Amino acid sequence: ARALAQGRHGAAIDAADLVIRINRAPLPDPASHGTRTDWLALAVRLSDADRARLSPRRILWMSPKRKRLDWDSARSPGFYLHPLADIAQLQGRLAAPPTTGAMMIDLALRADLASLTLYGFDFFASLSLSGRRTVADVPHDFTAEAAWVQDLLRHDPRLSLVRP
Repeated sequence: ARALAQGRHGAAIDAADLVIRINRAPLPDPASHGTRTDWLALAVRLSDADRARLSPRRILWMSPKRKRLDWDSARSPGFYLHPLADIAQLQGRLAAPPTTGAMMIDLALRADLASLTLYGFDFFASLSLSGRRTVADVPHDFTAEAAWVQDLLRHDPRLSLVRP
């Protein structure tokens, strides 16, 4: 979210055991966003420049659009291809195609983790740093995703959301 750039969460983000970023993951300032990228969850092609800038240890392809997947990502160490059935199940819950972030939250919370802290999730209220699209230009239902995350926050003590 663009609003994350107004905060100073970079040190807390970099101090996490694992830092998962999404798509092109712009990092405008280390003070607001940190610098580490351990895993990169993608639904867009990754350019060579972004691959070098982010240098993820692991790439997770979260999109059902397999034709967008580039060869360098697919052959990277530890590559993960998100199951179409999981995407369809979350889409059914949200009644709209899920964002990469929502799919990553769903996947992470199914793991045996102690905690999951979300940074930069304002459900498109401040738009994205990685493009110029507006709510009207994307197929996602951000209201439904926000309600889903609020429900998760009420029922899963491992999850926390740091507001941008």
